[in-house]
Parts: sequence; C-alpha cells; structure tokens
Amino acid sequence: MTAYKQGIFPMADADGRVGWYTADPRAVFPLEAIHPNARFRRFLRSACFRFTIDEAFEEVIGQCASSHGDTWISPELEEAYIALHHSGHAHSVETWAGDELVGGIYGVHIGAAFFGESMFSAVPNASKAAFYKLVEHLRQRGFTLFDSQFINDHTALLGAVEVPKAEYLVRLRKALEVEVGFL
Repeated sequence: MTAYKQGIFPMADADGRVGWYTADPRAVFPLEAIHPNARFRRFLRSACFRFTIDEAFEEVIGQCASSHGDTWISPELEEAYIALHHSGHAHSVETWAGDELVGGIYGVHIGAAFFGESMFSAVPNASKAAFYKLVEHLRQRGFTLFDSQFINDHTALLGAVEVPKAEYLVRLRKALEVEVGFL
C-alpha cells in the first residue's frame, strides 16, 4: 500500500519476478468525462448482463491472469491482491450472463483513488461493460482519481489520458487526503 501511495505499482516480468514501476507520463481516466457512447448504451440496454461488486474477486483476478498470455500477474501477485481484497483494499466489478462470469475488472482502492489493474472478457464487450459500471460506481462514491498506470490502445479507447508525473502525484496526494468507502 505504501508503494501505491507514492505512485509506484508492482508488475511481474516474463520469469514471474515482481518489480516495482512508475510511469511518466501516467495514464488516468478523467472520471467526470468518461461516458459510454450512444451505441454502447443501446448495447447495454439490450444485453442480458448483470453486474456485481466483490462477489467473485478471486475468479476475476484468475481470469485476468490466465487471459493474458504474457501476463504481468504472477502467482505471487495474485495472492497479494487476494490478500488486499480480504483486507478491504482491492475490489472487483463482475459481469455475468446468467450464472456465468463473462467479464470483470479489478483494482486497488486507497482514499479517493482507484488503481485499475486488469480486466478480462470472455464474451465481446463484457469487460467494457464492467469498466463503465466501475466508473459509475466510483463517481457515485466520490472517488477523484482512477489510475490506469500506462496508456495502451484499449485504455485510450475507453478514455484514458496521459498526465505528467508531477501532475499525477499532486492528484494522487489530494485523492489520498479524502477517505471514501468503496462499498
């Protein structure tokens, strides 16, 4: 938790060794500006998805770890995130089709900051649906920072923007000064 509070996050390399990283620039999702487009809102209304929070955390992280071939989520990190979940600091949003877990996203929460770690999708758009549900939940709970660490094509499509590290650290410090409950 100390590392997250300083803008540092863990990642495993190809051999499973855990290293600590920071990014400059840093990718964040501006919570006030993230909204699904009209087409995706129509899709959500027609989809038979249901959403839960923290009902299948271990399954979500397990799917995230197995769905990325060269995953940064080593068994050691998976265990650490599960421990953080049990202590109330890591959370997931799950997407279900009937009784089947078809998508999800998880991350770490400290103060009014949420550090998005990974997402998975077993069917088209299930992780994207979980992402938008998470954004909605974070706004409702009063979160001010949604950290995405690095930008990539997928996070950019979802609305992530890059900010200089110095600006990110100011935003992080302000978010850590506010105590917000996730649930």
